[in-house]
Amino acid sequence: MINQFSKRIRELRGEKNITQKELAVAVGVLERTVSYLEQGKRECDFDTLIQLAQYFNITTDYLLGIADL
Repeated sequence: MINQFSKRIRELRGEKNITQKELAVAVGVLERTVSYLEQGKRECDFDTLIQLAQYFNITTDYLLGIADL
């Protein structure tokens, strides 16, 4: 099931025009972790959530679908 978090990660990665591997390296996770996050097959842990927010320069609330930009 695709949730708001999964959709936003995929959209943000597309806007930056980077691969799943490039994002994985940037935030310190495996490429398959990024794939699972985008597919909604895995929930994000707190450390990765923070790393993603910092990488994309957005809030965790946006990633989680609580707030819009």
